[in-house]
Amino acid sequence: QIQLTETGGGSVEAGGSLQLTCLMAGDAGDKTCMAWFRRGPGNQREAVASTYLKSTRAWYADSVMGRFNISRDDEKKTMYLQMNSLRPEDTAMYYCAAQPGVGWCYAWEQVWSYKYWGQGTQVTVSS
Repeated sequence: QIQLTETGGGSVEAGGSLQLTCLMAGDAGDKTCMAWFRRGPGNQREAVASTYLKSTRAWYADSVMGRFNISRDDEKKTMYLQMNSLRPEDTAMYYCAAQPGVGWCYAWEQVWSYKYWGQGTQVTVSS
């Protein structure tokens, strides 16, 4: 069992930036895929970005590629999402997700790939 907590959400004008932080507690281990998902009003939860612990790889949704950057501090058990050039369509509840015990992020975009989820942090982008 692990616990994930997201912070850093808020309100920003279009073109602005925010950084989200995911804090992890519990026994995850190195073989863990972690991801950021989001769910806007009336939408399904969708993948934003993913990374594998202790690796340099990252995966991004087309809608955020070039604007968002996922990073980690593995010693602190934290994960970040730097969001730049924000758009109103980025408005959503953002969730941290983790799946321990895997050799890679084999299906990073799929909700069912992740066992553990945080409660979310709200991001609102205005025009």
